[in-house]
Amino acid sequence: MRIAYVTVDPGIPVFGTKGASVHIQEVVRELIRRGHDVTVHTTRAGRDIPDDLAGLEVIETRIDADDPGARERAQQEVSARIAARIIACGADLVYERYSLFSTALADVAEATGAAGILEVNAPLIEEQRTHRVLVDEEAAGKALARQVAAATATVAVSDPVRDWVRERTGSERVHTVPNGVSITRIVPRPEDIGDPVVTFVGTLKPWHGVADLLAAAALAKRPWKLRIIGDGPERAALEEQAAGLGIEVDFRGAVAPADMPGQLAGSAIGVAPYPDLGGEQQQYFSPLKVYEYLAAGLPVVASAVGQLPQILGELGTLVPPSDPAALAAAIDTLAADPVLRGKLGWRGRMQAEEKHSWAGAVDRILGLAGRADG
Repeated sequence: MRIAYVTVDPGIPVFGTKGASVHIQEVVRELIRRGHDVTVHTTRAGRDIPDDLAGLEVIETRIDADDPGARERAQQEVSARIAARIIACGADLVYERYSLFSTALADVAEATGAAGILEVNAPLIEEQRTHRVLVDEEAAGKALARQVAAATATVAVSDPVRDWVRERTGSERVHTVPNGVSITRIVPRPEDIGDPVVTFVGTLKPWHGVADLLAAAALAKRPWKLRIIGDGPERAALEEQAAGLGIEVDFRGAVAPADMPGQLAGSAIGVAPYPDLGGEQQQYFSPLKVYEYLAAGLPVVASAVGQLPQILGELGTLVPPSDPAALAAAIDTLAADPVLRGKLGWRGRMQAEEKHSWAGAVDRILGLAGRADG
């Protein structure tokens, strides 16, 4: 089957270090593994190309506009150009990662009758309005509605995102398929000798709660080391906070997805200290980092927000958000008990294999589109 994978968001490179880039690469891998002929159409290719995707055909159409209004118009124009290219070259299926203003999937489906899968990862209209600049919200809303109407299947990464799409478009044909993890690429590794290593993976932005994690490290009553994998606009402030607290933190910076298994190696505990963002409606994420911790056989300490209680159950320790003392106590308990770490880590790995693999996620998505057998 000829598949055109489309991602028009200029903030997300196909080959990058963000979780969104990991998601794109893993879905494409699974489609290729099934024998499909995949071409990626994007506005930003990126440079961190893994060896196994070096032969992937990636067609980049850049967006260079800086003014918010011009940038929105450019996304619409590029979307139309991508659709025209797919129509000219042919495709049996269009798989599009939802982005503001793109109607590529709808354009192709309406012109050729090709099947379409729309994958929605966040309530982008609200995100853009709240955290950035949204000039033409009406156009963004119409684009989403048209895409959902044209798609053979619309999938969302969490129930809150699914509900947002339904409320925005009036469509009930929206299904939840959470993110996954590569259970072959990320596997359990032995812990480092010495004090347990507590690892955080993610972009250093306020909504990941790393400041609370540093505060927790300063309150620790047991010895453990802190490793931060990721980069972002808060890094300098977090390094300053760590120095002020008198704690040592191993800031590793951003890493390519292919290097993540090596970066996780030696860890004893994975943490997801999401803060209180003021309501469950804001906790819409499907946390890649948590699935990676589970696949790596790490016990998880996480905030009791969003989908995390449902994902973890008894596989980890849930703590109140924005509570460094509770976070420190939970980590201390695991740091002091290697037997408990091993038991929880093994259960987490089994859960990752049985319920959270990318292979399973893509199987379900293709099945919803009636393309399970290619």
